[in-house]
Amino acid sequence: MTPVPPHPSRARRRAGLAALAALALAVPVPLATAPTPAAAAVALQEVMFVGNNWDGTADVIRSRGDYAKLGRIDVIPDRAARLREIYLNPIKLAYFLGIRQGPGEGHDQFVDDMYTTPDGTALVASRPSFADVVSIDLATGAIRWRFPVSGYRADHMAVSPDGTRVAVSASTSNTVHVLDIRTGQQLGSFGTGDKPHENIFTRDNRLWNMSIGEVNTDLDAPWLDWTKGDRRITVADATTYQVVKVIDMRERLDAAGRRDLSDAVRPAVFTPDGGKLYFQVSFFNGLVEYDVATDRITRVATLPKNPATSEDRTTWVNDSRHHGLSVSPDGSRLCVAGTMDDYATVVDRATLLPGTLVPASKPYWATVSGDGRDCVISESGADQVTAINFATGQKVASVPVGDHPQRVRIGHLPVGWTPLAAG
Repeated sequence: MTPVPPHPSRARRRAGLAALAALALAVPVPLATAPTPAAAAVALQEVMFVGNNWDGTADVIRSRGDYAKLGRIDVIPDRAARLREIYLNPIKLAYFLGIRQGPGEGHDQFVDDMYTTPDGTALVASRPSFADVVSIDLATGAIRWRFPVSGYRADHMAVSPDGTRVAVSASTSNTVHVLDIRTGQQLGSFGTGDKPHENIFTRDNRLWNMSIGEVNTDLDAPWLDWTKGDRRITVADATTYQVVKVIDMRERLDAAGRRDLSDAVRPAVFTPDGGKLYFQVSFFNGLVEYDVATDRITRVATLPKNPATSEDRTTWVNDSRHHGLSVSPDGSRLCVAGTMDDYATVVDRATLLPGTLVPASKPYWATVSGDGRDCVISESGADQVTAINFATGQKVASVPVGDHPQRVRIGHLPVGWTPLAAG
């Protein structure tokens, strides 16, 4: 991997915010005693988990209201063992260091994505630098199981609608693994385009994967787009894990008159009825609307730029310009994280016009609060999460979290859960 330039300092980010304000593998490894079935169902509480990528921790916060912090979980309790294993293997070490200098911006990537088991007793997380998925017992902090992915890096995950299966992208082997969330046993896998990224289970029993190609080189000029690799959407049957469809967005973008846009699909969301897919692409300050039934792009929305953001594409983190997208439960509004432009905004889905530009420091993800009222973004440049009301487009609250928060997910814990003393 070719190193990317370091991200601008937080001092420069603060200047940008001021300018914006002016604008108005196949077998899991068991590492602890397997969970025993509870004698009776345990009452659960809904919470949010915030993955602090560079810390290797996950903060637990309330999923609505004041978003108060409830505790912290160590997602790398086996760090010493993993590092020993990596440093004794020259190939693993090369990839480990490559991740640090490439997508990690000079840091190790210890937690990317996470979901809880249906019974709320474990947190299942993907760990890019350790190339694995682990299940952390939320009562003891011990690892229940570990699944090394194929290749040398784990990435985004998705959980099935019933919560029993988790899909993870193995980004260097172009593979999606689907695991039993309770045991870590692999249920199936399928091949993808280059560098699989986002995964989404859909209501029609499909699993969509978006591959983003090579994002860690400085070959970012539009005429060098061909160097980025094979980028496509791969759709698999969510029962058999056989590929049923491949969608080449290059063809659809060209047909829509947007040859200027990259076909590297980044964060994506379906409308509640599954009829429309909205997605972000590399290098673009905006979003694309795709009609699933007609298999065509219907609209493209260009969103505001921050005048303080450099136009040098090589300074944009992992080819992102905007990275983070969610949709309100009624499907009327979209929430956009304008990553390199240091803002978030609520977009009216009927017009695709943005609302207030809420200043935010390198927002890198967007999700929906437990009550559906707010969009919650991770501000990776400020080490906090911020809630923005879907109806008003205004900021509701900000809560400090750990170092470089990225993925934010709804989960469940037993009522009365308290973090370990070391957390």
